[in-house]
Amino acid sequence: MGVRLMVVDDHRLLAEALASALKLRGHRVLAAAAPTSGAAELVVSRAPEVCLFGTASPAAPGVFDPITRIAQERPQVAVVVLGPVPSPRGIAAAFAAGAAGYVRHDERIEGVERAMLKARAGESAIAPQLLRGAFAELLNPAAQPDDEGRRLLRMLTPREAEVLVRVAEGEGTRLIAAGMDIAPSTARTHVQRVLMKLGVGSRLEAAALAARTGLLERAAANGGTGQGPYNPEGTQRGTQQGDTPGGTRQGPYVPGQRG
Repeated sequence: MGVRLMVVDDHRLLAEALASALKLRGHRVLAAAAPTSGAAELVVSRAPEVCLFGTASPAAPGVFDPITRIAQERPQVAVVVLGPVPSPRGIAAAFAAGAAGYVRHDERIEGVERAMLKARAGESAIAPQLLRGAFAELLNPAAQPDDEGRRLLRMLTPREAEVLVRVAEGEGTRLIAAGMDIAPSTARTHVQRVLMKLGVGSRLEAAALAARTGLLERAAANGGTGQGPYNPEGTQRGTQQGDTPGGTRQGPYVPGQRG
């Protein structure tokens, strides 16, 4: 029997792609929306059985506040968090807020489906290997964990970083070209270079990788709008020759609205 669910993620492209995949597997998707800050309002109003809650920053302060509200106002709704390889703090924060499960962003669709069914049945939905990894990190914390998002961002030019942000926001080639004031063929070339540098085969894979590693947040904060080269210290230097500021960025996505 299919699950009545909602999918929310800070990146609309990821939410809609996962919703489409689950619909094909016989589940009833009430909404696919972004960002996660609006999850509580949607869940309270539509009362799904399960809410899939995607986040790239499970350890960030306040990221699970919507789950706390859902647990208070719709305790019958099971929330399953979809996130990156979590820290012990991230897993603990998710469950403390009232989540019923935690699944890695790169889990196969079958794994996501199993977690949904377990959560709906009132069971905790978390893979044993995630718990083992969390306990191992607690016992043997890494002194300087590898910052994958920073490494990947250094591979991209400022223009490519902006293209990646726009791809993750669900913009097609024509919208990217219009927003950056470039030809569609140039936008298409930028997209292909981004995919090649990140080692992925599709825009969806690029968006998922960027979300998992925190690359999108770094790109947006450190010149991902074409305003200059990336500076690891977080300050912005002068614009490179040949790079001009990008076009006007769109505002935050409103659930139900399509760009």
